[in-house]
Amino acid sequence: MKIGVPREIKDQEFRIGLSPNSVRVLSDQGHQVSIETQAGVGSGFTDEDYQQAGAKIVTSAAEAWQQELVIKVKEPLKEEYKYLNDPKMLFTYLHLAADKDLTKALISSNITAIAYETVELPDGRLPLLTPMSIIAGRLSVQFGARYLEKQQGGRGVLLGGIPGVSAGRVVILGGGIVGTEAAKIAVGMGAKVQIFDINVDRLAYLETLFGSRVELLYSNASSIEKAVPQGDLLIGAVLVTGKRAPTLVSRELVSKMHPGSVIVDVAVDQGGCIETLRTTSHSSPTYVAEGVVHFGVPNMPGAVPWTATQALNNSTLPYVLKLANQGLEALEKDASLAKGVNVKDGVLVHPAVQEAFNDLT
Repeated sequence: MKIGVPREIKDQEFRIGLSPNSVRVLSDQGHQVSIETQAGVGSGFTDEDYQQAGAKIVTSAAEAWQQELVIKVKEPLKEEYKYLNDPKMLFTYLHLAADKDLTKALISSNITAIAYETVELPDGRLPLLTPMSIIAGRLSVQFGARYLEKQQGGRGVLLGGIPGVSAGRVVILGGGIVGTEAAKIAVGMGAKVQIFDINVDRLAYLETLFGSRVELLYSNASSIEKAVPQGDLLIGAVLVTGKRAPTLVSRELVSKMHPGSVIVDVAVDQGGCIETLRTTSHSSPTYVAEGVVHFGVPNMPGAVPWTATQALNNSTLPYVLKLANQGLEALEKDASLAKGVNVKDGVLVHPAVQEAFNDLT
């Protein structure tokens, strides 16, 4: 199969859809991989690395898109919509429930659009979202700690505190992969940590991980309203597979936080779970609303592309191989991969995205 990998054009998105190691595996199985020139530089991979792995280097995005299967990291931006009629299949993160324009563009293109984030195993795990969720969860505290610094607009709190001075308080909404990884870093820093979740079984599991080092609370409006104003760092880590994230924190509640507190909403690519949160970028990552510093970068793992590209490829390559070897038949043979299909033959097919856009079905 002919496979294309264009360069990512989202602001400071340095990841790439295929690493040289992945290209080598595909080339050894007889597939032709076209990489847009310089597409891997941000992740530490040169054009020569890809050529040695068996790839063909192409000089334009159009050439990379004119293949049977296109592998990306992030969703196509408006500048890329013109290419959507070229490939038969697109495999990337899409997050369509928060992007009606892209959803409409994919429907009109007749492309088969498969989203990493909705590939789902029988037990409900999301194997292609997990590695980036781990990275985003860990980075959420790393970024949060940075923007709590006074010079960055924060209130000047050291999350770990010191003897004689209280540690900072981290409030995490959601006890899934992102929330768990955020808690690990926050606990490691010495912060006081609370995790809220609606799944009692998940809270019980988290107790086996953290014991008394983390306060584990059932998530409801009253408990959130009590905790948020006391938080120095609020992390949104809510995920409902394929759906827009529910709003858990109102503007009024944000206004009750200490001036200079920080919000990092990892759910921003699914619409965010905090009312005052809007999408930002790595070039301009924060803004202040209600006296609180907001960080809403949707491609957080792009900050650590050397790690993130390899972690993503470790998970995506088996599915890429199935698509390359079997084409659309792979969707019939692999139920987990089939759940990744969001748009096919001009039809919006994923139930969660259908629910978000009833007028498009």
